[in-house]
Amino acid sequence: MAFTAANGRTQTSLSEINITPLVDVVLVLLIIFMVTAPVLQSGIEVNVPKTRTVKEITEERLVLSIDKQQRVFLGNSPININEIATQLRAKIRDPQHQPIFIRADEDVPFGAFATVMDSVKQSGITNVSIVTQPLVSHGNQR
Repeated sequence: MAFTAANGRTQTSLSEINITPLVDVVLVLLIIFMVTAPVLQSGIEVNVPKTRTVKEITEERLVLSIDKQQRVFLGNSPININEIATQLRAKIRDPQHQPIFIRADEDVPFGAFATVMDSVKQSGITNVSIVTQPLVSHGNQR
C-alpha cells in the first residue's frame, strides 16, 4: 500500500506484523497452564499413605476420595455415603471391567474406609484400586 506524503513523496507502509510479542504472550500462557493444571486435577486435600510399590495412573478414571473429616467425594463433588452405590451404578457402564480408584487420607479410620469399600462392592464394581504415594527411599536400605 502506498500513500503520498505532504511534501509530494510516495511512501509505502509497513505491511509486516511483528510476531515476537504474540509468541511471548503465548509462551507465558503456556507456562501458566502447565503450573495450574496439576492443581486443578484433584481439588480435594487428601494425604494418601506412602508405599514402596506404586503404579502410575495413565488415563482418566473415576476417583472416590475420603478426606480427614471422613467426607466422601466422587470426583470433585461431595457425595452422601449412603448414595455411593446408586451414583456409581449411574456413572459406570461396565462394572465388571471399569476400574475405580479410592483416595483415602492416611488418618481416616479403617471403619470409614471399609464402609466406602462396601458401598463400592454393592454397586457391582470389582476392579478397585487404592491410590498411594511412592515411598521416598534414601540410599539402598533393606
